[in-house]
Amino acid sequence: MREVNDRMPMQSLYPVILSGGSGTRLWPLSRTMYPKQFIRFSSEQDASFLVASLKRLPAKLGFAAPVIICNNDHRFLVLEEAERAGVSPSAVILEPVARNTAPAIAVAALSILARDPSGIMVVMPSDHVIRDQAGFAAAVKMAAEVAAEGRLVLFGIKPDSPHTGYGYIRRGKALPKHDGAYAVAEFTEKPKKQVAEKYIASGEYAWNSGIFVFSARTFIEELGRLEPAILKAAEAALKKAREDLGFTRLDADAFKEAPSISIDYAVMERTEKAAVIPIDVGWNDVGSWSSLWELARHDEAGNAVEGEAVLVDSANCYVHAERSLVATLGVKDLVIVDTPDALLVADRARVQNVSAIVARLKDEGRREHQTHLRSHRPWGFFETLSIGPRFQVKLLHVKPGGKLSMQMHHHRSEHWVVVHGTAKVTVGETEKLVRENESVYIVATQWHRLENPGKTDLEMIEVQIGSYLGEDDIVRTDDIYQRAPDETK
Repeated sequence: MREVNDRMPMQSLYPVILSGGSGTRLWPLSRTMYPKQFIRFSSEQDASFLVASLKRLPAKLGFAAPVIICNNDHRFLVLEEAERAGVSPSAVILEPVARNTAPAIAVAALSILARDPSGIMVVMPSDHVIRDQAGFAAAVKMAAEVAAEGRLVLFGIKPDSPHTGYGYIRRGKALPKHDGAYAVAEFTEKPKKQVAEKYIASGEYAWNSGIFVFSARTFIEELGRLEPAILKAAEAALKKAREDLGFTRLDADAFKEAPSISIDYAVMERTEKAAVIPIDVGWNDVGSWSSLWELARHDEAGNAVEGEAVLVDSANCYVHAERSLVATLGVKDLVIVDTPDALLVADRARVQNVSAIVARLKDEGRREHQTHLRSHRPWGFFETLSIGPRFQVKLLHVKPGGKLSMQMHHHRSEHWVVVHGTAKVTVGETEKLVRENESVYIVATQWHRLENPGKTDLEMIEVQIGSYLGEDDIVRTDDIYQRAPDETK
């Protein structure tokens, strides 16, 4: 791979991070409200996938600040991870509804085009692994040179199995002046297994990495030609967007009109401007528990373990233990994931179908597909410790400067005990500081607020008692985070 050079001004390269996701493929660790890009899956992983993505094309190499596309529920998590990465996004655009990748990328392209008519986009998912960062930066620079000539560039990965979850790219003629870049002769999204086997046997195909490089203008032109309804909806949603606490909120009614379709089906399968650059940068889309098993360290029997586990006469297993010791005897090729509120035991060859379990949980009205016992909020998090008839015990963790909304509950009273830090508590018209080992009692229907005025984290035990303990028993009058009425706490 060539070194990054200066033939193209790097400030015209705009990383676009797609931070969506439904939290299904790596359940139970990932959930709807906490998908895999926010998770550190092992003690050896020094950052979340999103942090790694944000740092992949840094400003010190001349790249522009990234544009992040995410949904409303994840917006504060995204800002928190950006802060951890030391990155200030140029924009965080909120999708009001999920409409797949083509509409999301269209909005990002229009946003970039408005500020830089010659801007080149580097569209990246937020949940992939790339081990060779320097090699990837060099590949992006090369792709940008190709994209500047009106091509939509994909990165191709050498396939090692007839995987049916990827797009397959057949390499065409070499592009003049661009050593290592080729026209795309054929692009097929997610073929059947028999077809994928033929592709691999031919030696002419590569997997689509899901990372794209193209000029915003070229993409908009092709989208307008191939899927004008998507472009029309994206233009309207962005034109009617509003700024809110640094986020760009797309207009919901306009964005809902966009067909839900991926960029692969909408454009890449149909365009005549596609190009491919084969890369070998240690890429993995971490699309299943078997992918994590492949990435992890193995013992002599092929087992990969995170957490406390004892494996006897067991082989080629993946164990992730968060709650307690996991012990196995005489098993092989299993995935075992133990979290505080859910346990997964699956055949490693079938973990691609974990989403079927998530669908069953959703159909049965359970909450385990959506949230963990720990629920993240812009002010910190709360974690459910115990639930019983007419009572619930939680741990509240409030970041320095964090402030809960001024609120009231109709059906429950609350006892707060400070275990670390100092709390500033408002009850009615009274305001006081509550220190470690001190407590406060809040009667149902009393207006109250909790905040952390200190420079260290505040931790409290909250005991709720009442006839109804649901998170929707809340009336809010003042919230510094300007959350919608149905967003709890």
